[in-house]
Amino acid sequence: MQPEQFSSAVLDWYDRHGRHNLPWQHDITPYRVWVSEIMLQQTQVSTVLGYFDKFMEALPTVQALAEAPEDEVLHLWTGLGYYTRARNLQKAAKIVVAEHGGEFPRDVDKLVELPGIGLSTAGAIASISMGLRAPILDGNVKRVLARFTAQEGYPGEPKVAKQMWATAERYTPHSRVNHYTQAMMDLGATLCTRSKPSCLLCPLERGCEAHMLGQETRYPIPKPRKVVPQKRTLMPIFANQEGAILLYRRPSTGLWGGLWSLPELDDFTDMQHLANQHALEMGEHLALPGLVHTFSHFQLTIEPWLVRVQESAHHVAEDDWLWYNLATPPRLGLAAPVKKLLKNAADVLNAGESA
Repeated sequence: MQPEQFSSAVLDWYDRHGRHNLPWQHDITPYRVWVSEIMLQQTQVSTVLGYFDKFMEALPTVQALAEAPEDEVLHLWTGLGYYTRARNLQKAAKIVVAEHGGEFPRDVDKLVELPGIGLSTAGAIASISMGLRAPILDGNVKRVLARFTAQEGYPGEPKVAKQMWATAERYTPHSRVNHYTQAMMDLGATLCTRSKPSCLLCPLERGCEAHMLGQETRYPIPKPRKVVPQKRTLMPIFANQEGAILLYRRPSTGLWGGLWSLPELDDFTDMQHLANQHALEMGEHLALPGLVHTFSHFQLTIEPWLVRVQESAHHVAEDDWLWYNLATPPRLGLAAPVKKLLKNAADVLNAGESA
């Protein structure tokens, strides 16, 4: 199948069956497309839908994002995961405002220079919001092209990635690039899915090499498996007399960077040291249901303990610690498992008050 036939088949399918009512497909601007693309990295459309509208309502322009408190940005991102995305989003917004007059550069190479924007995201911004011819290679498009060409090798390897970018460049048309980009993403998301592709409905069925081989799910070749390291941590949920919970702000870099979290300890001895540090007298201990949270490179088992504490009148507050009021919570960025643990703690505390 020639490139012109390929793009024509994709665009014809898009006109009839593509998605045209996603929030970021209306009032298209580089800002809206950029935010949606960052949110959609490693996150399903169904999850992003609610977050995108709330984010745009709170921060409707790149200027608003650049000027927002970091806690507000992270609060709006809470539950989406991969929080480096949110921090890079704000860093990039500040650069766009300070160095580009609030306008996104109409150049893929310049877009890639912004924090958190890779070549595929830059291509999506350029093609969808600016009409520039720029290939993309996100997860969905990668799957479509890897199957269409029966691409051997793991796409994360530099040599294979180079071949796939060449394929993406070859098939990207010179007209209707905005629709073509959206169409390719839609194909991967709705028909050319990971485990059960709907090949009979696919406009590329007749030219797809993986389909001809009857090996659609073999491609893309997966990353060689490694044993996922296991880690555990004890998380004390210190609740004061008012039922507020002691949280601390994590360092700006690393896991959950800049988010507010529960303390992470090795054992109960550390819990006593932490209580002493904050001039707290520990009372009743209650084990809560544990959680297992999977990161990209390890799995964390969380052992939460709800601990009633009394504060000393002489304790001095510290900048990176606060008492989080469960009844009227402040707008802070929380890691998803911490948010769940706080809800569990609130349920127990409220049950105790009503008993």
